[in-house]
Amino acid sequence: MGGVVALEEERGPSRGLQPLLDLVADDMGAVNGLILDKAVSDVELIPKLAHHLIDSGGKRLRPMLTIAGAKACGYRGSGHIKLAAAVEFMHTATLLHDDVVDDSDLRRGQQSARLIWGNQASVLVGDFLLGQAFRMMVQVGCLPALEILSNAAATIAEGEVMQLAAAKDTSTGEGDYLAIIDAKTAALFAAAAEVGAAIAERPQEERMALASYGRNLGMAFQLVDDALDYAGDSRQLGKSIGDDFREGKITLPVIVCLRHGGDEERSFWRRTLSEGRIEAADLERAIRLMHTHRAIETTLERARQFGAGARDALAGVPAGPATRALDDVVEFCIARAN
Repeated sequence: MGGVVALEEERGPSRGLQPLLDLVADDMGAVNGLILDKAVSDVELIPKLAHHLIDSGGKRLRPMLTIAGAKACGYRGSGHIKLAAAVEFMHTATLLHDDVVDDSDLRRGQQSARLIWGNQASVLVGDFLLGQAFRMMVQVGCLPALEILSNAAATIAEGEVMQLAAAKDTSTGEGDYLAIIDAKTAALFAAAAEVGAAIAERPQEERMALASYGRNLGMAFQLVDDALDYAGDSRQLGKSIGDDFREGKITLPVIVCLRHGGDEERSFWRRTLSEGRIEAADLERAIRLMHTHRAIETTLERARQFGAGARDALAGVPAGPATRALDDVVEFCIARAN
């Protein structure tokens, strides 16, 4: 399997996302070109709506994980380009579907596709992108990679349904919520990282190490997002502060407040989140309760724990620049809250 990275000794100060960007720059150029090519359709609305989100400035972290995972495992072919593009199409499709389910008006700082073209068009174009993703997977001809990504697609859909069932339910516990984001968010991170090892035909241990890295990274990423919704910067988030609150989402900071608050506070959360009766000063009060119960700090601590799990998993991946870049990504994800 080769050597492993002595992460604590070699890491030093975080270099952020730049090492990963440098590592994957050439391959991501090819991925971006393929994304643009596969978003084409004779049906005029499809490329118009797809490009609205594709061109909106996302970091494309998930396909970069696929490229870096393949490089870490010594892959020398070109199939990882199509797999990375497929991963990004899967992610874009879930964003389109998410915005419909959540009635979201903003995505990455601009009007959501559903607000411009409607819910039906957003769902159907999301389905088109999923179809294109699976076309590319089949073209690569790597059955293990197809299995990984198709399993992820099913898991993500399950996570969406789990979230829908738990929506506005203030009895949702931490375990239930972590299961939702494990399926809804972390599954694609895990698959994106693992397919790099699968296409390189590496041993199962390396595949599982990269999958564990991706899953833990995805959990940390989502938990930081949860915290930032109540304590972040709208320019950094690409959406308004308090969107989760206005949409009635039961995220970990809310669960912590519900766990530690009294009856009157729980009544407040039920009125605002479950019943949707939000008054002018309610978001400000919600943020005060977050500080009172250290809900943001607790959420970020859980994110750091998952981040540590991601770093530990990299001990099962061959040492090298790609593995060190993947390690730096963990700190980048956590540091978004600083």
